[in-house]
Amino acid sequence: MNEKGGPGVPDEELIRATLRGNERAFQELVERYKTRAFGVAVGIVGDRDDALDVVQESFVKAFFKLKEFRFGSSFYTWFYRLLVNQAIDRWRKTSRSSEVPLDEGRLSGDESPPDSFAYPSTPEEELMNRELGEALRKAIEALPEHHRAVILLREIEGMAYEDIAKTMGCSTGTVMSRLHYAREKLKISLGRHRKG
Repeated sequence: MNEKGGPGVPDEELIRATLRGNERAFQELVERYKTRAFGVAVGIVGDRDDALDVVQESFVKAFFKLKEFRFGSSFYTWFYRLLVNQAIDRWRKTSRSSEVPLDEGRLSGDESPPDSFAYPSTPEEELMNRELGEALRKAIEALPEHHRAVILLREIEGMAYEDIAKTMGCSTGTVMSRLHYAREKLKISLGRHRKG
């Protein structure tokens, strides 16, 4: 690999280069994952400034813990476990929410939502979509932090159950159970919104 890395360089090569002292290689990893990391962090902590802090703190922690990384596993999964734990810790400390939409607006009604949360998006229903997106954001914020994290990693990040389990440090069964609970809670909350 060249010393600057690049978009086609595998994560593992960038990690090895970082461990050899090439900090630019780690910056490439940051560039690859910072946007997605921010989306997850905002979804968990509910505040843009706190989310930025969480992402920065998580990358700093990842940099210093990189020697503990086990080659053969996914950097993405390893890093997101640090990120989610950092975000949950921050959320517990601040215990506050904000009006920041999840994933930079993906669930706010401003853009098409993920398939799992699909709802009509014709021009005539734009207002309803925006209201439903806001109701969904509030419903996700009301979930307990571990259920919220599982929903975000599955529905926003599209992670496999096994990867979520590794990220959250629990079994696949626990992930499926938390996901089922979270989805049921969201159905109830959104059902109330539609009736209201």
